Amino acid sequence: TQVLRKSLQRGVVLSTGSLVVYEAHRLLSGFAEVHASFKVEEVIEQADYLYGSGETEKLYRLLVQHKNSDDAELLWRLARSSRDLAQLSSTSAEEKRQLTYDSLEYAKKALEKNESNSAAHKWYGICLSDVGDYEGIKTKIGNAIIIKDHFQRAIELNPKDATTIHLIGIWCYSFAEMPWYQRKIAATLFATPPTSTFQEALRYFHMAEEADPNFYSKNLLFLGKTYLKLNNKKMALLWLSKAKEYPAQTEEDKQVQKEALELLNSI
Repeated sequence: TQVLRKSLQRGVVLSTGSLVVYEAHRLLSGFAEVHASFKVEEVIEQADYLYGSGETEKLYRLLVQHKNSDDAELLWRLARSSRDLAQLSSTSAEEKRQLTYDSLEYAKKALEKNESNSAAHKWYGICLSDVGDYEGIKTKIGNAIIIKDHFQRAIELNPKDATTIHLIGIWCYSFAEMPWYQRKIAATLFATPPTSTFQEALRYFHMAEEADPNFYSKNLLFLGKTYLKLNNKKMALLWLSKAKEYPAQTEEDKQVQKEALELLNSI
């Protein structure tokens, strides 16, 4: 009986010891989880600062370290950063291609991790469109409806996102000015090919401007270009002048200024 009691006591001691070890492990795991999420927030904060400062290369170097992350917020930012690096004039053609395909993979992974993430839908649509530039007009047109669906889902999830509203405007503009040979390709790919009008494009560009006035040089440019297509020179002059005067912070802004100036000189 005494031996049995001692064995039972030892069992209790062992159990208690195991429990202490388990509790310590649980606390450490909890700390590790909190620490990990805190680290993600830190990286996102740093990334947003670099993005706002136009530090494209530094931002990419920061985020590409986290390409195996399970965090959708990090992954869509990496997709955007890869694409931004691909857009730089200093990036070689080979690197540009690789970065374009990488950005689509990151955006796809972001969507897999969180289907309810508006930005993941937006960047998936953008990156899928970019990949189409390498895969030919048939693929680009074939992906068009998927791209628009992702933009519309992004707006459902975040109705005030002016950039996504602008992107649907670009989509409409592209289909409104599509040349006849591309329309023929579209007709072979779809029972009812996607179509649009310049009036529809204009509506989206104005909606984007209402959501966030003066948010993007390219939206101002496309308001001007669309009014030109609709033969409204007075309104075209107004918006093209705004695009030309927009303070250039990125390479894209500079290209917009240049195009706006050329169009103003041609009117």
